Amino acid sequence: MSGIFQRISLIFRAKTDKALDKLEDPRQTLDYSYQRQLELLQKVRRGVADVATSRKRVELQANGLSTQADKLTQQAQKALQVGREDLAREALTRRSGIQQQMADLQTQHAQLQGEEEKLTRASQRLQAKVDSFRTRKETIKATYSAAEAQTRINEAFSGISEEMGDVGMAIQRAEDKTAEMQARAGAIDELLASGALEDPTGTAKDDITLELEQLASTSDVESELAQMKASIGGGSAPQAIEGQPAAAPQQAAPQQPAASDPSLGQPAPQQPNQGDLR
Repeated sequence: MSGIFQRISLIFRAKTDKALDKLEDPRQTLDYSYQRQLELLQKVRRGVADVATSRKRVELQANGLSTQADKLTQQAQKALQVGREDLAREALTRRSGIQQQMADLQTQHAQLQGEEEKLTRASQRLQAKVDSFRTRKETIKATYSAAEAQTRINEAFSGISEEMGDVGMAIQRAEDKTAEMQARAGAIDELLASGALEDPTGTAKDDITLELEQLASTSDVESELAQMKASIGGGSAPQAIEGQPAAAPQQAAPQQPAASDPSLGQPAPQQPNQGDLR
């Protein structure tokens, strides 16, 4: 069981590392590292300030003890002048204790001063390192941004980018569907024209039917045109052509009214006039 858990843990870490690699942006990582260095530099500067404050406090204490020692010396001299040797001895004893404290303070002052100088040098080195890292960081970020932009442009030109790939696939699908619809429409037209399919609306006709209807329509037109010509030629004189003198009209002989033939539905033929046979 332990081997199985180790394999699962290994697979999980590998997949996690791969996912983090995809999500990691070097520019953000550099900015975060620079921010951490600034925080460290700020801590070092605060340490230098704290040590300098302690050193200054020791100096003030040493100055105060020095003032007390001088005062006790003066008091001892005055006590000797008035014949109080015991007071002079007490004053000098106190001054000796103060001088011991002053020696301890001087030792502390030297230690604090050395620590302050050490931290100051470390702060200066760290400041130089931070400045160098900032310059390097901005250079790397600019280079990475330029490379990323160039990569996107090249991918767009070559058509291998994800966005352009989606656009190309959409165009290809649209072209395929358009070609399929055109082929389907052409096939249905051919089937309707050949009579293999029937139009439920009755509007579609095959080529033979259309040709027969066209011939019938042409025959009807010719027949009607012949009837019109016969009616015009038998019932009225031809009109004069523009620019020529019109012919004198001939006097027509009186005709008798013709009896209609009820069987044919047309007027009977006219009989010749008796006066024309003489």
